[in-house]
Amino acid sequence: MGRVMQMHDIDIADFIKTLDSCKGDVYLETSEGDVLNLKSKLCQMAGIANILQGAVIAEATIRCSNPEDESLLFRFNLYREVPDGKK
Repeated sequence: MGRVMQMHDIDIADFIKTLDSCKGDVYLETSEGDVLNLKSKLCQMAGIANILQGAVIAEATIRCSNPEDESLLFRFNLYREVPDGKK
């Protein structure tokens, strides 16, 4: 699986839109040891609720099964680039 990525202070709506554009599995790993597949809407809600602070995600560890998704999420995290939703 891909390398670990830290996400900091991200907009939740844009994060969900970016997740929806990913082709492979994307995992959220919590400090409690939980691993949630963020391609599942139920896991998205559970994972985001677990780490929410205010209206932004304070910090999360993300792993991707697809290197293209890793690049997509890296660019989102660094440059706040959100996919246009077209596939």
